[in-house]
Amino acid sequence: MQPCALPLHDRHAAGQALARVLTAGPGTVVLALPRGGVPVALPIAKALDAPLDVMVVRKLGVPGQPELAAGAIASGGVRVINPEIGDHVDHDALGAVERHEGRELVRRERLFRAGRMPLVLSGKRVILVDDGAATGATMTAAIQAVRAQGAGQVVVAIPVAPPETARRLQALADEFICLATPEPFLAVASWYRHFGQVDDTTVVSLLAQAASFRTGTVSSSPGSAGVVAGRA
Repeated sequence: MQPCALPLHDRHAAGQALARVLTAGPGTVVLALPRGGVPVALPIAKALDAPLDVMVVRKLGVPGQPELAAGAIASGGVRVINPEIGDHVDHDALGAVERHEGRELVRRERLFRAGRMPLVLSGKRVILVDDGAATGATMTAAIQAVRAQGAGQVVVAIPVAPPETARRLQALADEFICLATPEPFLAVASWYRHFGQVDDTTVVSLLAQAASFRTGTVSSSPGSAGVVAGRA
């Protein structure tokens, strides 16, 4: 397929485009990296008729430069450090960031699931979804976390990433799908027409909608893209 046209319209449209190149299989589950990955993942889960849950990952931002990822933490005690950045950050300062983000990780898990139990991942085909990847630190942590929980196959599905990040993630996943790998990359937001903030209330609502769809209490429809894809 040909690479998709950029910019993408919004996260929902990106999810629809990914859904068209993903296949359902026995035991498939979809895990979104919140917050931005949830509106991407919802149309994927609906199209594949697969359950949707969150994989909460928190970026460890450099003190004073929070958008620059020194690493990431994920559910289950997974910790990933980007040596190119994290090795140059004061150890105590990074530890303080990690403690803060650890508390936020627990808060979000409780809030987003609203009493629902986490999906069982052992032996499952797990599709990890985000709205894009810049350094890839958060997705790397997510991959490690689902493997630690016994996932049978790990699929990474993202709309956009820089070429080097895409290569690194492809090497870590069993299957990797990315709609576009522009260069220079700048930032994930650069490749969307509409890239507003996704708040906690929206995440809770979308996850509840996904749960309702699976039980047949709501009706909805899923919904152009090329793909850079391959197996590691």
